[in-house]
Amino acid sequence: MGYVPVKGGTQAIDASIKRLTYERLKGQEILEIKTILSTMGSMVDQVMSESSLYSPELAALAIKQGEGSMEEAVFLMRAHRSTLPRHYYSETVEVETMLVERRISASFKDIPGGQLLGTTYDYTHRLLDFGMMEENAEVNRKWLQDYRDSLSAIQSGQEVVYFPKVVDYLREEGLFETFEPDNAQPTDVTKQSLQFPTTRSARLQVMTRGQTGAVTSFGYASLRGYGEVHPTVGEVRVGKVPIYTAHPNKTDLDPEDQFYIGEIRITEVESFVPVTVKNTNNEDELEFEIGYGVCYGQNETKAIAMSILDQCLEHPNTEFPTHDEEFVLLHIDSVESTGFISHLKLPHYVTFQSKLDSIRQVKKEGTAVES
Repeated sequence: MGYVPVKGGTQAIDASIKRLTYERLKGQEILEIKTILSTMGSMVDQVMSESSLYSPELAALAIKQGEGSMEEAVFLMRAHRSTLPRHYYSETVEVETMLVERRISASFKDIPGGQLLGTTYDYTHRLLDFGMMEENAEVNRKWLQDYRDSLSAIQSGQEVVYFPKVVDYLREEGLFETFEPDNAQPTDVTKQSLQFPTTRSARLQVMTRGQTGAVTSFGYASLRGYGEVHPTVGEVRVGKVPIYTAHPNKTDLDPEDQFYIGEIRITEVESFVPVTVKNTNNEDELEFEIGYGVCYGQNETKAIAMSILDQCLEHPNTEFPTHDEEFVLLHIDSVESTGFISHLKLPHYVTFQSKLDSIRQVKKEGTAVES
C-alpha cells in the first residue's frame, strides 16, 4: 500500500488530539470510575469479555477514556493486556463450585436445586423510567437499606449451597453421553496464530472474546435457517467461580495445597442440541449434544449465541456460513474487524490515483478510436 508524506501532519494530529480532549471536557462534568463500576455493569462486563482481561477497574477506565465507545474501550484493553507479563496459569476452573447468583433452565420447569431468577431485565417492562432523570441519593439509600434488611431476614442461618448441573441429572438417566476428561493442553489464541482446521479450545477462546453483536448475529443467523442448529437452553448460570493456581516449582501437588488467588464472575450456558445418528442397526436415532458458551460477567445473550455456534462449528457444513469456522472465527473479533474497516480512513492517495490514471487512459483511448 502506498502513502505519500503530508507537510504539517504532526501539527494537524496534535490539534486533533486536543480537540478530542476538548470535546470530552467541555461539559465540565467528571465521570468517576466508581460511577461507571456502580451503574454500567453490563458495559464493563462486555469490555472485559471482548478484551480477554478480567479487571473491572481497567474496563471502567477504558470506557471513560473511549467516551463510551465499545470498540475503542476494547482496543485500549487489548493493547494494555499485551504489555502484561504472564507469570503462571491457573488450574482448570470447576464451574460446579460456582456461587450461583442466577440459574434458569428453558428445558425443564423443575430442575434439581430449583430455578433462581436472580438479576435480569427479562421480566421488566421495556418502558423508559423518567423518574431516573431526577433520582434522589437519600431516597436511593433508604431503598437500599430496606432491601438489605429484607435479605438479612431471609438469609439468616442459611448455608452456602452449590447447585447441581442439569446435564449431570440427565446423564444419570443415560440420556447424555459421559466423556472422559480431556487433559490436553488447550490452544492459546493470544500466543499462537489461528490455524485451520482449528481445535475446539481455540474456537471457544475466539468466540468468548468475540464482538458481542457479531456473535449474537451469527447465532441468530443459524436459528433463521443459515445453519442447522436450533437448541433448547438446558441451563444458564451466572455467578462467581474461584480461581486456583498450583505452586510454580512443584508438579505433584495435592488439590488441597493449591493457592486461591481470587474469583471471577461469569455467565455459563449449556444448550441441548438434537442430532440424528446411526445406531448399531444402522437406523436413524435421535440424540442430544451440548453446545457450550461462557464469558466474563453477565452477558447471557452472547453466551447462548456462543453455545449455538459451538455446535455449528463442531459439525462443518459448506452449505451454511455459520458452520464454516474460517468464516465465523475470522469475522467476529472486535479489534480485527473494526481495525480493518477503520484502516480505510488512512491515506490511499497513490493506489487511488493509479486507478484514476488507468480509467482516464481507457477513456482517452476509447475517445481516440471513436474519432
